Amino acid sequence: MQLKPLVTSLSIAASLVVLASGCTSPSDEGASPGASGAEIAAPAPTGPIYSPYVGRDFPMNVYFGDTHLHSSLSFDAYGDGNTTKGPDDAYRFARGEETEGHDGVPVRMSRPLDFLVLADHAEYMGVVQGVALQNEDLRATEDGARWAEMASQGGILEVFGEMVNDGATNSRRDISKDFERSVWQDVGKAADRHNDPGTFTAFIGYEYSSLPEGDNLHRIVIFRDGADKTNRVLPFTLFDSQNPEHLWDFMKAYESEIGGRVLAIPHNGNLSAGKMFALEDLEGNPLTEDYAKRRMRWEPLVETTQIKGDSETHPALSPDDEFADFETWDLGNLIVTKRTTPELMRFEYSRSALKLGLAQKESLGTNPFKFGMIGATDSHTSFSNAEEDNYLGKYAVASPSPDRWNKKFPPLTVPGVLDQFTEWESAQSGYAGVWATENTREAIFDAMVRKEVYATTGPRITLRMFAGFAFDEVDAQRYDLAAIGYEKGVPMGGDLPGEHGGKSPTLLVSALKDPDGANLDRVQVVKGWADRNGDLHERVYDVAVSDGREIRDGKATSLVGSTVDLETATYLNTIGDANLTIGWTDPDFDSDVPCFYYVRVLEIPTPRWTAFDEVRFGIEMAPEVRRVLQERAYSSPIWYTPQPE
Repeated sequence: MQLKPLVTSLSIAASLVVLASGCTSPSDEGASPGASGAEIAAPAPTGPIYSPYVGRDFPMNVYFGDTHLHSSLSFDAYGDGNTTKGPDDAYRFARGEETEGHDGVPVRMSRPLDFLVLADHAEYMGVVQGVALQNEDLRATEDGARWAEMASQGGILEVFGEMVNDGATNSRRDISKDFERSVWQDVGKAADRHNDPGTFTAFIGYEYSSLPEGDNLHRIVIFRDGADKTNRVLPFTLFDSQNPEHLWDFMKAYESEIGGRVLAIPHNGNLSAGKMFALEDLEGNPLTEDYAKRRMRWEPLVETTQIKGDSETHPALSPDDEFADFETWDLGNLIVTKRTTPELMRFEYSRSALKLGLAQKESLGTNPFKFGMIGATDSHTSFSNAEEDNYLGKYAVASPSPDRWNKKFPPLTVPGVLDQFTEWESAQSGYAGVWATENTREAIFDAMVRKEVYATTGPRITLRMFAGFAFDEVDAQRYDLAAIGYEKGVPMGGDLPGEHGGKSPTLLVSALKDPDGANLDRVQVVKGWADRNGDLHERVYDVAVSDGREIRDGKATSLVGSTVDLETATYLNTIGDANLTIGWTDPDFDSDVPCFYYVRVLEIPTPRWTAFDEVRFGIEMAPEVRRVLQERAYSSPIWYTPQPE
């Protein structure tokens, strides 16, 4: 993104604007401004512009939101107990209103969100609820009538089970198109009702739930538009095709035929059995340049952290990263009918995929994995909260209770399951931080497209990063860091120029703690690169640490410590720093080697949701249960590509 000069001239021409439908003659003595319905425009400026902010057009606001929430319209949400909380309830909760939880207890977020994407599963959207309510359109089809009869006899869980099996086996039932259209139109109407430009943004979206052989290839589909455009299509589902490339065809047709804008965000690569970032397409063919271009056109972001585990990296992939084992889910694919392996993990995690993308750029000419990173909840309760002391469960059946920690996840399984996760492994995560000019659909969507976004595991850490070859390290300490960042470099999600003038790039990083949360432990720069032989590497540099600790050879000399008291599930902000700001120059830069940089910010240790449950219910969980964590944020990367010779 190029920054316009702050002030390029001492004089700026301006035009008078007539704001009234009529006018008052200057010769009309005694006439007051607006006396006859007219407004008199102020004189045009003739002197210098003294305000340095005139003409400034880069984003100065960070907005926090959830791009992946399910309501009772999702078949699995309804089947697992969310039978009453629809889209309106989800929006009201996200806006900070108090509501009744699934166990009858009042619930509320600590602070409202700035935006929300209600992303109910496109497959059988609203159908479980519809058959439970004996919807006439559903009863008009053979399968719908049979399901409605099952529901009337108390067999709603059996209906749910058939739908789960349909998704796993790609077996579509005969469902009323009129019903599907009606539900989708209601989704758009609800989003438009709650969309309040400048205050709260409600996006229209859904989840495309491709699950070939039980391997997770899910995408969240987000529209920039209102219901006037989205109502002209029906969501593309796994029953139309399990191949995400066909979803991209649908998205292209939507933009060209409807005139709208749309993007998709993959999630849970950690549960894809190596398919999410594979080096071949779903048909087994090697990736092509066309595939790479199309993937990055339609999927600029990846959901890197959420309830079903953190997908930044894995200890098997990053053995030298002491913070790699965070909220790890690695039993197998989504329904655990396959086991994962370290070889498959290379194609499941964001950091590894970013490295693979560098190599693909060399062979294909285009990087298919040049994505930004965000977080989301994937809650199926209609509640988009990500606070550890306010964990309301992924599903309604996992609402707060003394025994929920030991329940199996997911609650309902399909044949062939090898193992199951346990509820205590669920992560209370996460959110997307978006740098945008204003809180509107257009501005936030555009920020997502340019990847000026970051992931947080829940805390509302303010994170900003720029990279460039013209920075001085002291620029990070300037009060106008953002203005300098845009003027002399590129923000997160951007590309460094190939010309470097013989210099190493400098990163300007500013991290500010959540005002209602924990202090910061450290700021790290994660670098990945492809060497001259095509081998892929990574290194994590500690670049700023709290409490005056030292850094030697890119590593902090000591840990931050911990103030967590598990007896009371509390901590103190007597360690760590509220703000960590640094200008860091890569000491190992090789101008002939392509690379990327992203920032990871760690909080000091704090109690996990399981610790709060132990205190709240007076229980003791098994020794293997995690009770303490270090919440974090991940910036989107910045890429460097050598200039062609």
